[in-house]
Amino acid sequence: MSQRRRPEAPVALITGAAGGLGSALIREFDARGHRVVAAWHSHPPASVPEGGRALRMDVGDGEAVDAGFASVAAVEGRLDVLVNNAGLTADAALWQVEDAIWEQVMQVNLGGAFRCSRSAARSMSPPDGGHIINISSLSGCVGARGQTHYAAAKAGLLGLTQSLAAELGPRNIRVNAVLPGFLETPMTAGLPAAERERFRCRNVLGRTGSVAEVARFVVFLAGMQDVSGQVFALDSRLRRWGG
Repeated sequence: MSQRRRPEAPVALITGAAGGLGSALIREFDARGHRVVAAWHSHPPASVPEGGRALRMDVGDGEAVDAGFASVAAVEGRLDVLVNNAGLTADAALWQVEDAIWEQVMQVNLGGAFRCSRSAARSMSPPDGGHIINISSLSGCVGARGQTHYAAAKAGLLGLTQSLAAELGPRNIRVNAVLPGFLETPMTAGLPAAERERFRCRNVLGRTGSVAEVARFVVFLAGMQDVSGQVFALDSRLRRWGG
């Protein structure tokens, strides 16, 4: 059960809070003493801990994002952690990807993180600063068939991570990216069994990850003071050095 949060408790805002990883992040940040703001758009989170609150916000709309973060500043008085977790997949072959789908995937996966980071940075002031954690994907590093739009957005998110780290470092705002690996979530539930098995076999441990473990790592990372501009892969797929 959640404990009552003190006013000085750190505040964590999580986008995409209604998803499988989002729900795990809510639970873990709450368990570690944060006041949680669970941001959602299409579907509200199943539950929000006592002392936290749900915030309806379209990350694809710059004005809505600015208004949402302004309300957090007004109510909570601070913002310590932003987790850009909102994501969208719409896998299809290149010739099936219409302009509208391309724009939508880009707006959510990359544009949303940009808008939220821009607004969050205004609330994260020195000396305390804050931490922005972007949830990216291995697809952004190596690409994948049927994911031209998704891979491009996630690759852009890695570039955004390092550029923000360089720009915001003097303000003590850390910016890092996490590659969760394949997770059993509602977003992946529709994949064929053969595709799920393919993901499992690519891991040297012979298994895929769990949302609970990823959430634990993200909360641990959020508390680190001297790490920024890094990309953390959280599964057991092997990649070449520097890739």
